[in-house]
Amino acid sequence: MSTPISTPVRVGDDDRQRTATLLGLALTQGYLDMVDYEQRLQTAFTARTGAELHGLTADLPVATLRRNDPARRAALRRAARRSVHWHLAGYLTMVVIVLTVWLAVGLTAGAWYFWPIWPILGAGLGVLAHALPMRYVGGSVCR
Repeated sequence: MSTPISTPVRVGDDDRQRTATLLGLALTQGYLDMVDYEQRLQTAFTARTGAELHGLTADLPVATLRRNDPARRAALRRAARRSVHWHLAGYLTMVVIVLTVWLAVGLTAGAWYFWPIWPILGAGLGVLAHALPMRYVGGSVCR
């Protein structure tokens, strides 16, 4: 039985750009000095195989670099704000529906007990519990 010959996998421009982005994050977070960064960046853009690119970032804490990426943090904050907006939209839709039902029952049956206060207050507490931590913690999202 013969063993397969492992051929190096070629890389494209997108792979080189991802490696360059990681190297830039390593520079901004203090893991590389400018000289080392420039050498690795030059090597990254002339690399032909995945092994060459992997060798450039093998000694860097890639997971930490990505977690502390300012673009990633901004995206998480935008997603958190968007989730609050959707929660608020759902809440307001529910308020309109229960007030419409209350008004219809009041006009047709003459029962004017304001029961919508209970679902409005209950769901309102949920919206506040979702929105206030984002407002007072500065919109940061847990890692």
